[in-house]
Amino acid sequence: MCIRPFERSRKLTDYRLKTPRLRSRRHKFMTTQELVHQIHKKNSFLCIGLDTDLEKIPSHLLKEEDPIYAFNKAIIDATHHLCVAYKPNIAFYEAYGIKGWMALEKTIKYLNTNHPEIFTIADAKRGDIGNTSTRYAKAFFEDLEFDSITIAPYMGKDSVEPFLAFTNKHTILLALTSNTGALDYQTKMVDGIELYKEVLKTSKTYENAENLMYVVGATKAEYLTEIRQIIPNSFLLVPGVGAQGGSLQEVCKYGMTKNVGLLVNSSRGIIYASSTEDFAKEAAKKAEDIQVQMKVELKKLN
Repeated sequence: MCIRPFERSRKLTDYRLKTPRLRSRRHKFMTTQELVHQIHKKNSFLCIGLDTDLEKIPSHLLKEEDPIYAFNKAIIDATHHLCVAYKPNIAFYEAYGIKGWMALEKTIKYLNTNHPEIFTIADAKRGDIGNTSTRYAKAFFEDLEFDSITIAPYMGKDSVEPFLAFTNKHTILLALTSNTGALDYQTKMVDGIELYKEVLKTSKTYENAENLMYVVGATKAEYLTEIRQIIPNSFLLVPGVGAQGGSLQEVCKYGMTKNVGLLVNSSRGIIYASSTEDFAKEAAKKAEDIQVQMKVELKKLN
């Protein structure tokens, strides 16, 4: 039987309504002060990236009804005491269609219900004209209840401020990324200033800019001194430690502030530490290795 588009949409809506939704106990807004408190409580500023790939997770999980969620839950259960944030990379869920999106929804609901102290980041790298950005923001902030989202600033102010309009959430702007192609544009001189510096300076003029954080790659640690001259107190999300070869010690030396100001992310180096049935235990060992190093760096603040 052929289903007309509207009927197909209605059936999908009905299906979503029948899907159990975990009730969230978390605060509506996790302030930076609360985040700093968690960092000192756990002696960690580790963010674990949930870049869940069915081709890489342990094969025994493929027998599960929802292998993506089963993998994520196991990683969270084993590592939540060692980190202060989780960062699902949205592309790894979108790639599997509605099943992937449902796994993402279950993952964030599980976090918000069982570990409301954890800071959640939707690594979506969105950015579009105003009304479209508003819809992106509603999807991740209101429906999925993430604390923050990564945003591409290329389209400028009117593509970023719709996210900042959600004043009880955080917007994480791509500034200087860890990939090799970052040098194609981000460090180019424009009117006597490197483009990434112009992004930092201009973004400070946006409405509700106090809720901005920034992505700065660990492989670009030598740039952090100048970055801190422009944004001395903002939190930085720092990918690239671990599999990409970034140095935690270098990042802390040049980027840490009196309020820490860093969320250092590791994804593959932790979650794919093992492909056997003890994968979660091995992931915890890798996370703990980083957490121990972070504890040393945090002691330097005292």
